[in-house]
Amino acid sequence: MRVCVYCGSSGGGDRYLASAREVGATLARRGIEVVYGGARVGMMGALADGALAAGGRVVGVLPEALVGWEVAHGGLTELRVVGGLHERKALMTALSDAVLALPGGAGTLDELFETWTWAQLKVHAKPVGVLNVAGFFDPMLAMLDHVVAEGFLKQPYRDMLLVDDDLDRLLDRFAGYRPPDYTWSDDSADAAGSSSP
Repeated sequence: MRVCVYCGSSGGGDRYLASAREVGATLARRGIEVVYGGARVGMMGALADGALAAGGRVVGVLPEALVGWEVAHGGLTELRVVGGLHERKALMTALSDAVLALPGGAGTLDELFETWTWAQLKVHAKPVGVLNVAGFFDPMLAMLDHVVAEGFLKQPYRDMLLVDDDLDRLLDRFAGYRPPDYTWSDDSADAAGSSSP
């Protein structure tokens, strides 16, 4: 099994770096390969180092421009260099059986939301989740509940985003994940039917 992990290129503090290292080590101990952004810095570097130190396999996917910035991790099992960010996200998802987001900034949130949107549109049927380290994602989750309450996101889609603060429990949920048998058009048809004479 391979898990795509999105996380920050910044560190965000010792507790976040420690959590990224532990995520990498836990995935390796469970025999799960890591697919991630390919950098040696921040949360990304800590994740890769944790997995590699525990004997795991780590595949990095890095845009060509960032190779020039010398942020590529030099000790990976495999490093794939791609043309840009869109290609990076598509390849990381294609290589993986599940997607996990750790704390990060705008890039991490972009990656998480696009991959989750692809799941809603049935581009893929892979589980997408967040590890809620130290309550980091609480404000985002509250916003998503507000989006549902205001009618911009259907509850089945909200429920697709798996959230936990325990990695082993979240990985077990990944293993048992089945996408909902639902599309946004289901509610559209209901609404159209209810307004017909």
